[in-house]
Amino acid sequence: MADMHNPILPIILSVLAVSAISLVGVVLLSLTEKFLKNIMLLLVSFSTGAMLGNVFFHMLPEIAQQAEEGMTMVLIGLIASFIIETFIHWRHCHDVECAGHIHPVGPLVIMGDAAHNMIDGALIATAYVVSMPLGIATTLAVLLHEIPQEIGDFAVLLHSGMSKGKALALNFASALTALLGAAVVIILSVQAEGVETILLPLAAGNFLYIAGSDLIPELHKETRISRSLLQLLCILAGVGLLFVLQGGSPVH
Repeated sequence: MADMHNPILPIILSVLAVSAISLVGVVLLSLTEKFLKNIMLLLVSFSTGAMLGNVFFHMLPEIAQQAEEGMTMVLIGLIASFIIETFIHWRHCHDVECAGHIHPVGPLVIMGDAAHNMIDGALIATAYVVSMPLGIATTLAVLLHEIPQEIGDFAVLLHSGMSKGKALALNFASALTALLGAAVVIILSVQAEGVETILLPLAAGNFLYIAGSDLIPELHKETRISRSLLQLLCILAGVGLLFVLQGGSPVH
């Protein structure tokens, strides 16, 4: 199923690009809180569409070519994501004020970020092991998801009493744990042939869980019809971007 290619360099470059998004929190230093509040849910909407588009246009068509247990593994991946979030509390913040999220102190934010970013790295590496187009699509979906999350997480670190420089440095350091997640997948793919047939459905389940339990509930906070319609347009734009990226046909 997997393309015969060496994905290590693209994996490293993609993971580093996504890790660099952790520095996007610096926009808080130049943008007003009102403006950030206005765009945050639109960014979340766009990333929701991108995640769903990646699952349905890229991941599931690839999984459908595997053994029958592929869809069962997608379900297992979704449930596993719930278990991890429940016990590790990895959830990011998608709001400048971050009300109602599990972020009691700065160090716990960093620990949660590190766990989440390791999984992001594993997701990206898994996709590249399957095929280059799937790797690119997954990197884009993860990257778009990270932008609003990192802005929210940076705001939490500032509110916890950290200086701006320290918050940026620690946020970036936690983002680099994605390299560890990617390294684990690379090692597994070398030592266990066909491991991507297990990892890819788990990744799809993870994306579905994030979109359904983390992102869409955030969008429900908006009650104004005009803003909700704008969010819908952003979701469709994200879906459309991932559809165009694969040329309107399943990834092979």
